[in-house]
Amino acid sequence: MTDVVRVPVRRLPHYPPDWPLPGYATIGSAAVDLRNAGPRFVLDAGERRLVPTGLALALPEGLEAQVRPRSGLAVHRGIGILNSPGTIDSDYRGEVQVPLVNHDSGPQEIDHGERIAQLVVARVARLEWSPAETLPETDRGSGGFGSTGR
Repeated sequence: MTDVVRVPVRRLPHYPPDWPLPGYATIGSAAVDLRNAGPRFVLDAGERRLVPTGLALALPEGLEAQVRPRSGLAVHRGIGILNSPGTIDSDYRGEVQVPLVNHDSGPQEIDHGERIAQLVVARVARLEWSPAETLPETDRGSGGFGSTGR
């Protein structure tokens, strides 16, 4: 069974009144889609831009929201998200904005209302450091990037 968390959300003035709030596309969806609430624009090759969603959230303490790329935009058009996944902390009350980047070789047009990102809500564990002179041994040890694929 999936947890349901009630999250207060504010529609900002540029969030069209005829748009529903983001919802899940299927019963198994882990994320809701975020849309471009700003005007249509062109994202040139290599360009990045902060795109407004028209929404502000009040996440309960102990949760975060993660802004993630949409796979279709990435595969078909080369559009990704910088700093992905982006974290929205529970004490942030500003507009959710998405830092899009165009990895494609040509310009990409982003329409008003186009789905530009996904939003996932996740629980957060608080870190408490425990200084140690040595760490427990593992089979992997200090093997880094790519060390388990050899």
